[in-house]
Amino acid sequence: MRTIGFIGGMSFESSAVYYRLVNEMVRERLGGLASAELLMHSVNFADIVALQKAGRWSDAAARLGDAAIRLQIGGADCVLICTNTMHLIADDVASHISVPVINIIDETAAALKASGKTRPLLLATRYTMEHGFYTERMDRHGISVIVPQSDDRTIVHDIIFNELCAGTILDSSREKLMAIIERAKAVGADSVILGCTEICLILDPKALPLPGFDTTTIHAQAAVAFALEDEPMRATNAA
Repeated sequence: MRTIGFIGGMSFESSAVYYRLVNEMVRERLGGLASAELLMHSVNFADIVALQKAGRWSDAAARLGDAAIRLQIGGADCVLICTNTMHLIADDVASHISVPVINIIDETAAALKASGKTRPLLLATRYTMEHGFYTERMDRHGISVIVPQSDDRTIVHDIIFNELCAGTILDSSREKLMAIIERAKAVGADSVILGCTEICLILDPKALPLPGFDTTTIHAQAAVAFALEDEPMRATNAA
């Protein structure tokens, strides 16, 4: 079994989901008491948020790049950045190491294409919805992402940072997210990307007005496929 390396802590709420999912998937595949070979470097999320707010993405890339190096030295055979937003700097992080970085955007695009979906609504942080890196990478795969209107982007962003990252789940916020999905459906969205690794804490992708694609689960599945060497891997690796 290959060793999976996680760059986690962004937030630790979703990192815990990654850990559980990967181990459950390995146990399901191998049976018995099997679990994953994995390493995690968990950062202080407050430091990363400060860099995001200041637009200091190169400093964030250096911070996560150092984490990636530590994981490779520790024996990781691949690295996952356990957050959608920080895939803005995924190529920079990948340049620090010689093992592959499994890219959450590429894996989600593959899942969408396999299901015949090409017009997904993206629910994510403001950085992911507005900086263009996510939609541009999806475009390379023939996926045309729909981004919520400005007021709805604010709602989604605030729910993620003020509630989900703090472990707070509110029914009222779930209703707001469902309303945003309904509005996107009315203008032609054919699916929903849960494009923040915490959104799975509040939305069940199987209980939405449109087919849902949970990026946390998709990313975890890709990690397990790599670890068990059972299918080709789509990876970012600039080294």
